[in-house]
Amino acid sequence: MTQENTREAIELPKLEFFYDCSSAWSYFAFTRIIPMMQALNLPIPWRPILVGGVFNAVNQDVYNNRSKMQTDSSKKRRLDHYLKDIQDWATLCGVEATVPPDHPINSVKVMRGAIYAQEQGLVVPYSRVVFEKYWGGGSVDIVSDRALNDICKAVGLDTDSFFSAINSQHYKDLLRRNTDELIERGGFGSPTIFINGDDMYFGNDRLPLIEYKLKTLLGKS
Repeated sequence: MTQENTREAIELPKLEFFYDCSSAWSYFAFTRIIPMMQALNLPIPWRPILVGGVFNAVNQDVYNNRSKMQTDSSKKRRLDHYLKDIQDWATLCGVEATVPPDHPINSVKVMRGAIYAQEQGLVVPYSRVVFEKYWGGGSVDIVSDRALNDICKAVGLDTDSFFSAINSQHYKDLLRRNTDELIERGGFGSPTIFINGDDMYFGNDRLPLIEYKLKTLLGKS
């Protein structure tokens, strides 16, 4: 049996990547999972969500913990390590990552836009540009129409169609549906990755586990 036939005989695993571009950990995982999946010759079904909706529903402690880390002097060492951790991962991934002063910034429009970009076959370049704008350390504006217009131009999206989409009830519902689905399936943040529907992994640092599981399912381990 040839290698191609062997691959066809094995049921290929299905991976889903739930993410919000306002998450640095999603940025790092996004950057790393693309070449990983290319090497495994597997697709990535991208699932844009609104992580604030997830936090509001099932993980409200994240707000208190974030606030304490930034305002409570006794948490300074934790804040220092958090910022160092982000820089270490950014260096590893070859990207810039600076926490915006108003983090988290409302990402609802850009994440609706990610769903529209996905339908146009441009979700990867679109998401990359949004990640770069949010975390690149420059002037952070992913909310205004001007910023969204610039993002569209950068990736080749028709601006009129884009704005029509993200302001429509249909795309509002699609983003909410993805977010609600993640909650229903046990998710509590971004990024959340599923293999074959119910095998859930949370966080950028779980990628080695994900790669191992995929290789096992493909008979490559």
